[in-house]
Amino acid sequence: MKSILVIGIGRFGKHLCTELVQNGNDVMAVDEKEENLEDILSLVTSAKIADCTREEVLRSFGVRNFDICFVCIGTNFQSSLEITSQLKELGASYVISKATRDIQAKFLLRNGADEVVYPDRDIAKRIAIKVSANHVYDYLEMGDYSIYEIQPLDEWVGKSIREMNFRVKYNANILGIKKEGESTLLPDADHVFSSQEHLMVIGRRENIERIVKKL
Repeated sequence: MKSILVIGIGRFGKHLCTELVQNGNDVMAVDEKEENLEDILSLVTSAKIADCTREEVLRSFGVRNFDICFVCIGTNFQSSLEITSQLKELGASYVISKATRDIQAKFLLRNGADEVVYPDRDIAKRIAIKVSANHVYDYLEMGDYSIYEIQPLDEWVGKSIREMNFRVKYNANILGIKKEGESTLLPDADHVFSSQEHLMVIGRRENIERIVKKL
């Protein structure tokens, strides 16, 4: 369990708070507008109405005590930049700020952000990949690596992972298998591919895309 501060409770901030709480974290939510906090009052550990561009406000939160501070302001980049900078000056351990453009990310990183997220861009990219290829059911990017949930190629069906020499042939690994609502992580090399299952394949994106093009 972690202690997390979330500043800016718009659509992304609300979803973030909900998911963080569901994963067992203590969350303080802060926004200038009371109505933005109404939907999550019963979920979060605490909620405050405050202008976080004011240093004394951030100081009163004891930002050093939070494991992570999120700055989720999307409509006023100047405020996002000021809050990010002040959080680090006040000793915040780790600050994750929201950006909508690369130029914003550069300024945020230069002014104290430890990490920048692009929720709108990332969601759009994920959806585009899913709908652009046949039999791609989900997708997750992690730096240079990606995880794709795909249907087995016809040429794999009836053969085992070992028989296919999968790792060597495709420069990728089978992370898991989903079938009939059940998931198996790190399947044995003797697992035989079935047309009724989905595979979670992990590897460098360019290597996985070579597989996807054959689907």
